[in-house]
Amino acid sequence: MASVSSSPMLAAAILVLLLLSSAGGAGEAAAAPALDEVCGRLGGYYVTPALCASALCADPSAPCRAARDAPAVAALAARLAADNATAARDSIEAVLSSSPSPPSAGPASAAAAGNSSAAAASAAARSCLQLYAGAVPALRWAARAVAAGRYQGAREVLQAAQYVAAGCEGMAGDAAALPRENGGFGDMAFVAHAVVASMAAD
Repeated sequence: MASVSSSPMLAAAILVLLLLSSAGGAGEAAAAPALDEVCGRLGGYYVTPALCASALCADPSAPCRAARDAPAVAALAARLAADNATAARDSIEAVLSSSPSPPSAGPASAAAAGNSSAAAASAAARSCLQLYAGAVPALRWAARAVAAGRYQGAREVLQAAQYVAAGCEGMAGDAAALPRENGGFGDMAFVAHAVVASMAAD
């Protein structure tokens, strides 16, 4: 009799566990559509859903699917743009600090040509660093504005920021390879602008 009477209790316990696990799964399923919905409507900004999701979900410390609604997705995008710009700036600073000092002017020779190339690469990196030095605080402001639901000014900041990575590439030319963080920021700024612009249009 003891085993028979314990069966309903066992069944009830299993039912409770199933309900709890399904509730957790439902919560995750409910959170996912916010990202999918926002990324799915960016075609007008030439951002595919795949590019949008890959950019917003690249950082495991910033769970993209935890965003509950479109404003939370926009806040995440703006914050990631600021974080990526900071990482790019820091990488360029590291490259400059590890590179040798520019050589003094000397007679033209093969060595001088090599030194000239190094000097050009260093000058391009310093100019690129200046772009990021201006962009990072502006993007930090934009991230705070988007988090507060103010999209208009932030949209303009993010639009301008899209040209920072490309500007660095243009200045560097063949003189030097930029850190990969520069390209990562370029993609993130492109996506973040599209996300925030879609909110401003609502």
